[in-house]
Amino acid sequence: MTATALAGLAAPPGSLAQPAVQPEAFPIPDPGRYELEPPRPLTRPQLRTPAPLGEAAPPPPAATAARFTSPSVDPGIGSFRYRLGPGDRLTMSVFMVEGYGAQVEVLGDGTINLPRLGAVPVWGLTLDEARQRITEGYDRFLRNPLVYLDLVAPRPVRVTLLGEVQKPGFYTLTQGTQAGTLAAAGPAASGTTIPTAGWPTLVDAVQRAGGITAVADLTEVVLSRPNPVPGGRAAEYRFDYQELLMNNRSTVNPFLYDGDMVRVARSELPKPSDVLIRTAASNFAPDTIGVTVVGEVRQPGLKQVRSNSPLAAAVIAAGDVDPGRANPREIRLIRVQSTGEIDVRSIAFDPSAALDSPANPALHNGDMVVVPRNGWTRFNDFLLQAVTPFGPVLNAASLYRIFAN
Repeated sequence: MTATALAGLAAPPGSLAQPAVQPEAFPIPDPGRYELEPPRPLTRPQLRTPAPLGEAAPPPPAATAARFTSPSVDPGIGSFRYRLGPGDRLTMSVFMVEGYGAQVEVLGDGTINLPRLGAVPVWGLTLDEARQRITEGYDRFLRNPLVYLDLVAPRPVRVTLLGEVQKPGFYTLTQGTQAGTLAAAGPAASGTTIPTAGWPTLVDAVQRAGGITAVADLTEVVLSRPNPVPGGRAAEYRFDYQELLMNNRSTVNPFLYDGDMVRVARSELPKPSDVLIRTAASNFAPDTIGVTVVGEVRQPGLKQVRSNSPLAAAVIAAGDVDPGRANPREIRLIRVQSTGEIDVRSIAFDPSAALDSPANPALHNGDMVVVPRNGWTRFNDFLLQAVTPFGPVLNAASLYRIFAN
């Protein structure tokens, strides 16, 4: 006889055999007949060590903070939670229930398609919030479902760079190769964490834009982050990286997320030479800038020099001035401003002068240096040009005098 039949024989007269207990995650035919209890906290109880005799017992631990915070509350730049958006690839599974797993991608309308639930909106949600929403959906079909949600491939980070960078505009930053599985949302006591190996940072974005310009103000670098709440104000964070370079004070190099905007302010005052030197040696500045040197130098042409280099560096890169022909006291520096205006300055060049002094100014990318001729060279060149057409006649007369004698 089967086990069910034996159970029926063992039952008292007038009663029916009780069916086997269904697993908690078994589908319920009529969910309206059941009222599900709220999910129990999925944390492991912490054992407390009893206090020694004669001492007061320690106070109980503080209540655990809520895992889900309102998106309208800014948790700070260091505790930002990754929020889902179109392009994110997710893996969803339900513990001990087959047929409910899925690998999905967040569509352009911000939804994912899941078995039996269909389209579930997750745009702007953290992984924990998305998992909670999916769990609430499956509560209609499953009893106490345990949903796991993994972010297996994040979307590209699209940011905007404005202000004093070499190439302002829109940029798409990609994560490094170590950022494979970035997050997992499930019944873990420690919540969801996102390993950040290879994640793009603010400095990475500035470098991608070619570095800062020579007039950038590193005391005013602003990161603007959109609010996930519709109509909410964007959060702004300000950083002083000049303090980091000059005084070795620590500061934050924040991670960037999709939709962020970075703005580098313009310095309205001349910078001291030590600030220019420290900035040029940092990874905020481009490795090299292009400067064109023409005129009375030994090797004229386009020269690559370090950022914020003085005029002397460009002259040396061009082989130095020709001492017999050049007039280094009237060098012209031609610069195209960001407004389109052309600035022409006459410089009494002194290679031993301090950096960014009037006699040895700091160069910008795209500058042109013109080394003029001295007075004797101009006179000699003029005389040579004037006499050149009569060269054959003069040469014939000279030969006649030689042979006549």
